[in-house]
Amino acid sequence: MNILDIVGPVMVGPSSSHTAGAVRIGQTVGKLLGERVVNAKIGLHGSFLATGRGHGTDRAIVAGLLGLAVDDPRIPESFAEAKKAGLSFSFEGINLMNAHPNSVRLEVTGESGRKLEVIGASIGGGRIRICEIDGLTANFSGEAPTLVVYNQDKPGCIVKVTSRLGEAGINIATMQVYRDERGGHAVMVIEVDQEVPRERIAALEQEEGIEKVIYLCLEE
Repeated sequence: MNILDIVGPVMVGPSSSHTAGAVRIGQTVGKLLGERVVNAKIGLHGSFLATGRGHGTDRAIVAGLLGLAVDDPRIPESFAEAKKAGLSFSFEGINLMNAHPNSVRLEVTGESGRKLEVIGASIGGGRIRICEIDGLTANFSGEAPTLVVYNQDKPGCIVKVTSRLGEAGINIATMQVYRDERGGHAVMVIEVDQEVPRERIAALEQEEGIEKVIYLCLEE
């Protein structure tokens, strides 16, 4: 941790975990979807459910889905901003097993009809963790460029992905691999040290055994 982690982010309050972290979860989900969010079903868990309204968690999540920054003065008015932007949303209380108390499940739909389900947690100081994507385990912060690669669980898929990144001179910082069952569906979560060119992502999606690639690009 550095001094900024201790002091906390520059933000619209009142809470770094319930407000700034909630904005960042919404932002990250929007970036993972890769297009404008037009509908969101938002399930609040634990402390997010119990005290979130008082801390503005609900408005913060919607603000993040709109792409607003954590210090944007429009955060308290995000519901009105969503209406202007054509984003519909709903809230419900949920109970997630073994989840961080500041957790939310977001089921979002983009303007093309693309759908994505993400479980994220705000872990303090404005930092977040993405815990699950489309029912498969994940574990990343969103603080580095990240590839989420859906693939068939068969030999060679991991080598194909890491080789293509290596050929492009892209260094892998962390890599996690999960699967639902042997020979079934799997996912790689890869954090890298630099942005990944779009043509490399398109090439990865053409590889045999690769089903889908989601890219979290911080600069977009």
